Amino acid sequence: MIGEEKMMGEMDIEIEKTDWKRNKIYVLNSAVLTSFGVYRYVRITVGIAKYLLETNEVISAVGHEGTARLMSKIFGVEIPYNRIKIKMKAGDVGIVFRLKDRTPENRDYSEEEIQNLDFEIGLLERVE
Repeated sequence: MIGEEKMMGEMDIEIEKTDWKRNKIYVLNSAVLTSFGVYRYVRITVGIAKYLLETNEVISAVGHEGTARLMSKIFGVEIPYNRIKIKMKAGDVGIVFRLKDRTPENRDYSEEEIQNLDFEIGLLERVE
């Protein structure tokens, strides 16, 4: 288990660390379906996201500079601004960071402000 944390979706799903070891992991600022296929999308914690970012090759597809800086602060890992188009294939995984409210572009947040932001983190996997 990854500490005491679990992934949350419709139901609790316990995962082993090796379950999400991939060659690469995309980082996204929206849950975009890049092509037709079957996907699984579940909520994860900041701790699980940090673990995945630290143990996989990371490809940022975060197209907003302010969001990339904010994600870097939250996860403690450099998430570069990188406005690219991706096409997920079966087996590809993306960490999705979604702010629930619109925020001013290019704003830097204090640690206290980050604690009060309303956001979700999800894991998007292209199954087939």
